[in-house]
Amino acid sequence: MLEIFGFILIGIGCFLGLVGAFGLVRLPDMYARLHAVGVTDTLCSFLILSGLACHADSVNVIAKLILIFLFLVFTSPVSSYALANNAWRWGLIHNQKIHISNFKLDKEKK
Repeated sequence: MLEIFGFILIGIGCFLGLVGAFGLVRLPDMYARLHAVGVTDTLCSFLILSGLACHADSVNVIAKLILIFLFLVFTSPVSSYALANNAWRWGLIHNQKIHISNFKLDKEKK
């Protein structure tokens, strides 16, 4: 029963990874693509590592999977922030109607 639950978790994680990859290809600008991948990769890694933990035989393997997940939880948002921040600093603009620079101009007028 635990193995079936593990396969289900791994399958859902793989499906969400494909959804994130589809968003990476389909979305219009870098920021939207980064958001799609940043949201799905943490959840995908959690589901896949949880499914692998269901198949694990020893506590050592589960502890290593937990450490891998903690590493991914801390590094994934930091890398997404670093990419978005550098893209913003280099002048990559959003492909949307509302820009953050417009909000800055509105605050300065008040």
